Amino acid sequence: MLKWLIGFDIGGTKCAAILGKVEDGNFFIVQKTVFATKEYPAPADCIEKFSAEIKKILELHPEAAPEAIGISCGGPLDSKKGIIMSPPNLPGWDDVHICKILEAKFHLPVKLCNDADACALAEWKFGAGKGAENMAFLTFGTGLGAGLILNGRLYSGSCGMAGECGHIRLDDSGPTGYGKTGSFEGFCSGGGIAQLGKLYAEKNLPLPWCRTVGDLPSVTAKSIADAANAGDPVAIAVYEESGRRLGYGLSILIDLLNLEKIVIGSVFQRSENLLRPAMEEIIRKEALPQSREICKILPAELGENIGDIAALSVALL
Repeated sequence: MLKWLIGFDIGGTKCAAILGKVEDGNFFIVQKTVFATKEYPAPADCIEKFSAEIKKILELHPEAAPEAIGISCGGPLDSKKGIIMSPPNLPGWDDVHICKILEAKFHLPVKLCNDADACALAEWKFGAGKGAENMAFLTFGTGLGAGLILNGRLYSGSCGMAGECGHIRLDDSGPTGYGKTGSFEGFCSGGGIAQLGKLYAEKNLPLPWCRTVGDLPSVTAKSIADAANAGDPVAIAVYEESGRRLGYGLSILIDLLNLEKIVIGSVFQRSENLLRPAMEEIIRKEALPQSREICKILPAELGENIGDIAALSVALL
């Protein structure tokens, strides 16, 4: 069976308008347009840009007959009512009734999903989570959120806020994430690792990846990972610290939800070698043995296409 679908992936840095199709159980991204979010900061302008790009794409593919539109966006949002509600990475996106707006423009059903939930759907059906009845997907990108598949269904909670594990406090001090010092997101996100790296760098200047105080603003999770992979002991220690905190956070999820798989994207996908040893050491100490032994922790499989397939998966599922 062939299904044509439209996806809209809304991120703090970039957005994508995607035309895709599902055929014989496989996803194909037919065409997409990417544009910088900051060029269209007002929600109305961004939605108009998305609509214009999709119309252009559909003109190039007259054979396409889209059946639905799926939107993937960082929370908080109300997925049931189709409303985006003030995500921290999207200033000005307050109470945006995006599903209603796009339904009126395209005369198609439109579904909105938290980006972690959308990625969980994508990895569950088409990636590393295939075959699992109970799994979690962790974003581990700009921020940290989880999408939960429980008993073979997406679990979004009473008001669509389930899976906000980045808000869990792991320590009274440390880097800040999700508005909370020492949070899971503070230790285990791209921004959190950068903060952690700056704290370590200040105490150990000069370093190959941060020679002076003036270099601190340019420290990123990637620059620290590059230095760690080149053998710098301070950079290695930063990732070991993040890995330990990841182990503590995952142990909570393993004990609480008794998961078969935890699939982790973005930073973990790229720097698994730096994070996994410390993560596994903590999980062995912290998690219940029966639950720990049946839970596989895996990098996301869908790679750079995950955001596109996530938005299309919302339309499909």
